[in-house]
Amino acid sequence: MAGGIRRNSLEGQIETTRALLLSMRDEDLRVRSELEASGNLWDAYHVRMEEVHIRNAAQLADILDRHGWPNAGRFGEDARDAAWMILMHSISLPDLMRRGRDLLAKAVERTAEPPGLLARIEDRIRTLEGLPQRYGTILDWDDEQQLSPLPIEEPGTVDERRTAVGLAPLAEHVDRCRMEATAAGSRPPADPPAKERDYQIWLRRTGWR
Repeated sequence: MAGGIRRNSLEGQIETTRALLLSMRDEDLRVRSELEASGNLWDAYHVRMEEVHIRNAAQLADILDRHGWPNAGRFGEDARDAAWMILMHSISLPDLMRRGRDLLAKAVERTAEPPGLLARIEDRIRTLEGLPQRYGTILDWDDEQQLSPLPIEEPGTVDERRTAVGLAPLAEHVDRCRMEATAAGSRPPADPPAKERDYQIWLRRTGWR
């Protein structure tokens, strides 16, 4: 009986956590859509968006404390992907991003989580730290007002690394990102130098630099 109660209790915790992760994902996407529609998403990291990301990140930290990485085998692919998105957006909390990366790395080794998810987290962290990315997954607007990958370590072998973690060739990734940005109405910043200044201030404020 006691074992059954514990199993039921654990199943209830997992279902509650699943629902929370999906709810946080939906809130993130809802606010992003509202800011996109109002034209307030592109020129700076909007304070309302950052507030959502920080609030979600705090709840993700609690989930990591209680469950470790919420892998697909226990929580379902949709909840796992929601946790990954929340981690990708927790850019204001460097320690949490690094901790989540480490837990995801262990999950990739132990439970066959997709290594491409880890590659994208690693690239995000490296770019925030001011290092070249390894897989070319992170893009930003270049001087020609095109979305292009941020600097890549050993760019001549990037597609080999991408293939090893199940990612499409870099050229395909760039084309897809550009098409998605066009469909979403994304645009380059109106004042790139001002955005870069604000970004550098933000990096120092959050502790990335």
